Parts: sequence; C-alpha cells; structure tokens
Amino acid sequence: MARKKAPKPKNAARAELLAKRAAERAAAAQIPVRPFADLAFEADLVALREFVPSAVAELPLRKNSRPVQLATVLPGAIAALVRTDNIGYIGAQVAGESPDLAADFAESIRWVLDASTGDSLNRAEPDDDTPDLTDLIDADGSLEVTVHQDFNWWVPEGSDPDPSVASTISQANVAVMPSARIAADVPGAPWWVDAGDKAHLRWVRTEDEEALMSTLARLSASGELHLGEGSRFAGSFRTHGLLVPVFDLDPERHADEWAAPLEELEQRFAAALARSDEDLTAAERRARDGLRSRQVTLR
Repeated sequence: MARKKAPKPKNAARAELLAKRAAERAAAAQIPVRPFADLAFEADLVALREFVPSAVAELPLRKNSRPVQLATVLPGAIAALVRTDNIGYIGAQVAGESPDLAADFAESIRWVLDASTGDSLNRAEPDDDTPDLTDLIDADGSLEVTVHQDFNWWVPEGSDPDPSVASTISQANVAVMPSARIAADVPGAPWWVDAGDKAHLRWVRTEDEEALMSTLARLSASGELHLGEGSRFAGSFRTHGLLVPVFDLDPERHADEWAAPLEELEQRFAAALARSDEDLTAAERRARDGLRSRQVTLR
C-alpha cells in the first residue's frame, strides 16, 4: 500500500505561496503599461485595437517582403493571415493574447513576413527569438487608415468566397456600426461612431494621465468640457496606459461636422493642460473626483 505524502509544514507552504506571488509581481512589472508608447501612431493603434469596428492600414515596416496590413479584426479573430493575393494581415482585435501585447504584435508580424499564401495564425506565441516591435516597425512612421463599413474586404477583390465564409461575412456586417476618424487638427486620435440612438466621440490622448485628468476637471468645472450644441461629456476610460475622453453626440450630424468644434475644444484643452502643474481649486477637485468615480479601465 502506497504511503501518503506528508503535508508540507505551514511555514513552508506560506513561503512557497509568497514566493509565487513575488514572482508574479516581478513578471507583471516587466510588462509595459503602454505597450505601444514607442510608436508615433500609438493613439490610432490603440483605437483600432479597442473600438474601431472595421478598418485597415498598411504597416510601416523596416523589412517588407510582402504588403502587410494592420486590420481591426480578421475572420475568427485570429492573429494573422496571408490572403490568396499574397497580402499579409495582422489582427488588432484577437481572441487570445499574452500579457505582453507588443511582443504578440511583433511575433505576428514576424510570422506573416515568412508565411506562405493561404496560411493563417490563430494566436501569436512570442518566445526568446521574438524581436522588439521597433526592430520590425518604423517607430516614426504613420498609419494611413482606411475605414470600412463592412467586412467584405476579408475576401480579395474579384474572388468568390465559399458559402461558410460568405455567411461569416454577412453576420459580421450586421454588427458593424458606422465609424470614421475625424479629420481635425488635434493631438491623439479622435474617432466617431454612430451607435444608433446617439453617436459617440472617443478621443485617444497620449499625454500623462494625471495631467489629462486635471485638464478635464478644469474644463468641467468651468463648463467648457463639450463640443457645443448637441454634445455632452460622457466620461472617460483608460486602456493600454492611455486616457480616452468620451463625448455623446447628436447622431443627426455627420462626423465631419464635429471637426471644427473639436479643434475649438482643443484650444481650451491646450490652455488647461498647460496649467497641469498648478493646484486645482476646490470646485476643480470636486469635478476631478466626480470624473474619476465614473472612469473605467478596459485593460
């Protein structure tokens, strides 16, 4: 009869648990809060990863053995694929990912540059050989984003998808909400979406979060945190280390109509941001506390 293992002493078990937690904290500390901070197009990349329904943009790669497009989402939310027309695609919104998003992204790029036509990658699995993202991407490059109002671009032009693919595209198209990047001369990445009963503006900003929160508080306290008639400040969320103010908008107005009001808001925003080192007034502190109480974190 096999002898039962003697239980570990309580002190040993606790020491093991503490060591495990310390290792987890150390590993988490190595993961950057802003995984895409080294890229000039960080704000748009974050938008494409988090809330833009359907869009593509050619990546500014240092090595380019084939055209490679960044796509909001690919069929099945996979990490990457090479279409039959030899164009490579990297998925921004994926079904599975590791804690190190920049490494996932780099591994998907490395894979797609060497993959064969028709191949697909379900999930990126970075390892010790995965290069740094900036070794693959021109960090000072830009994204020329093409927004689509459907997912018909999943299939090369002139090709007939098989019935299962056609059905998948049809189902995906139903869920797409009209979206646009607002062409305004402002920092960050302002994106408009028509959600039906109302429209939204999500403005991804790259400045320090505390400075931005103080700026929002100053504008809120002075009644200047808006885009004019038909708009209201709805709150903010943080994602990938960035703060994203959100505004509710009149859905009857076209996305282009908000460019000028956004530029006017940016003038007020810049003036308030320049005062970020100054202490907030009592009213501004109350406004900041209210803004923080409604804030959410996506990741």
